[in-house]
Amino acid sequence: MCGIVGVIGKRPRAELESLAARMNDRLVHRGPDDAGLASGEGYAVGARRLSIIDLAGGHQPIANPQGVVIAYNGEVYNYRALRERLVRDGCAFKTSGDTEVVLESFARKGTAACADLEGMFAFAIVDPRNDGGVVHLVRDRLGKKPLYYGVFDGCLWFASEIKAILAGLARNPPLDRASIHHYLTLRYVPSPGTMWEGIQKLPPGHVLTWSMREGRARVEPYWSLHFDASRSDPSHDWLGDFEKRFLDAVEKRLLASDVPVGVLLSGGLDSSSVAAAAVELGHRDFHTFSVGFRGDGEANELPWARKVAQHVGAVHHEVEIGVREFVDFLPELVWFGDEPLEDMACVPLYFVSKLAREHVKVVLSGEGSDEILAGYETGQLAQWLQRQRRRVGWLPQPFVAAVARALPGERAAHLTDGGWRGALRSVAGSFTRCFTEAEKARLWGPGATLPSTDQLIRSWYDGLPATADPVEQMLQVWCATWLVEDLLMKADKMTMATSVELRCPFLDHTLVEWAGRLPLAWKVGDAKVGWQTKRILREFARRRLPAEILARPKQGFPDPACRWVAGELAGWARERLLGDGSRLRELFDANGAEGSEAQDVIESTLAAARGDDRAAARGGREAAGHKAWVLLCLDQWLRRFT
Repeated sequence: MCGIVGVIGKRPRAELESLAARMNDRLVHRGPDDAGLASGEGYAVGARRLSIIDLAGGHQPIANPQGVVIAYNGEVYNYRALRERLVRDGCAFKTSGDTEVVLESFARKGTAACADLEGMFAFAIVDPRNDGGVVHLVRDRLGKKPLYYGVFDGCLWFASEIKAILAGLARNPPLDRASIHHYLTLRYVPSPGTMWEGIQKLPPGHVLTWSMREGRARVEPYWSLHFDASRSDPSHDWLGDFEKRFLDAVEKRLLASDVPVGVLLSGGLDSSSVAAAAVELGHRDFHTFSVGFRGDGEANELPWARKVAQHVGAVHHEVEIGVREFVDFLPELVWFGDEPLEDMACVPLYFVSKLAREHVKVVLSGEGSDEILAGYETGQLAQWLQRQRRRVGWLPQPFVAAVARALPGERAAHLTDGGWRGALRSVAGSFTRCFTEAEKARLWGPGATLPSTDQLIRSWYDGLPATADPVEQMLQVWCATWLVEDLLMKADKMTMATSVELRCPFLDHTLVEWAGRLPLAWKVGDAKVGWQTKRILREFARRRLPAEILARPKQGFPDPACRWVAGELAGWARERLLGDGSRLRELFDANGAEGSEAQDVIESTLAAARGDDRAAARGGREAAGHKAWVLLCLDQWLRRFT
């Protein structure tokens, strides 16, 4: 596990090496154990290394005898099987890790080798052998490892983090106002854009191929995800199949390591199931790590985590943080995150990862369970959809369609399956909805022309299988957006900030593909067995975990930040957003003028977070608290990066 960088272009070799070295220095936190550079005509690539596999022989970048070079970030869990296959084909290896296996696979098969790799990765292959040379940038199927790129001054620049690209460029690119606009609604910056014009995210499951002779890039997918169980056999032993596949996913992530492995444990169903699976696989006396908030019982999950740790026999560790640690960490939060991300669970995740680093280098977590197995409130949604279908299901479909066409959109949503899908796109298409288009128009002021985030969300559903249930469509969109740009971005950036590698068994790509075929009744239940979330995981956990854990409501990584911004941090928040040093005033060109539209939106947001009556209709205090943090994180990012 590490961080990678590179510059590809027609510049002197020494200059390219100097630029790559400068970029590599920005990623020390991702790989404190080792650093390396490789260069040749028209390229220089670098890597920082966190030693997990082949501790003595895993220095990077590496080249094969034909001059093909790799700079690699990730873990390929099936590398031993791939290595054996390559040895039978006559390949001689100098190292015992996975990096050289990936290199030789690409040297022989090109981008077709992507289909063989199981794991999480983002890497660069420089192949000078044909047609003036090509560079391949590859990102794993689910987007667990980030990879950014941009073309500036005729060169291709890439890195595991944006700050490394900025370190190499002569000047920062302009801010991307469209990305800021979308962030204000979504709480994250959607792919493929970033906060900087010209710097993009390589989408998950894609390969970028750069022609070194022509100086041009081509981006193509090598994998795609489909949720559609309409043709699945409901009589299949789905529970037995899940148990085998999930245990296999956990085992692969336990075995692919030459250093100790622990578990980040919240005491919720997902991480507790990972811990229970580890014990069932013979993982004994392993370490679990949990975080809580000092003096805040509502957001403190430590008692539940202790119960699970005791149940599975783990060596348990805890850390507590308070408002002071929370606020003091904000400058580092945006620095390590590269972009503003209003998921304040980033803060406890950083501190629990820092605790884990005192004992292990690798941790497992429960990310992805809700997105592939239907968590959150999907059970209630499925029940509502069935109730609507029953109301009109007895009517002839042509009649239903004709009536629906004559009704307004919202009422039509109660009649046709297409109408339900349209309604879901507008109200549940993204996992988070903060600022509306109208509120953002007031923030930017008259004359600003920016793309509609609502339209962006609707576009995510275009082309999805018509046979898929609306709930399945929503899961697929979540996996492509919220999961990648919020949960996995948070997981990578906060754990790597502490030099810890995080692995997600639920996001084994073969398990995710299987979940796409899993009948909806095994995800959200039905009228016969009862409506619930993640039904199949609950059945798996029923004989492996205490009953209280299964009965707990979903919390994720709770935090009291929304209450703090309305209470003890209220004055601090107002000064940051509206005081003389506010960067938002500069961004929105409000200049603090009394009565300005932007200032009024910010004022009303803070008032709503405090619970003032005039703001009650805007969605309540918690929703307003999230809006306040969206602005605070953006302001902090602007202070740190611009």
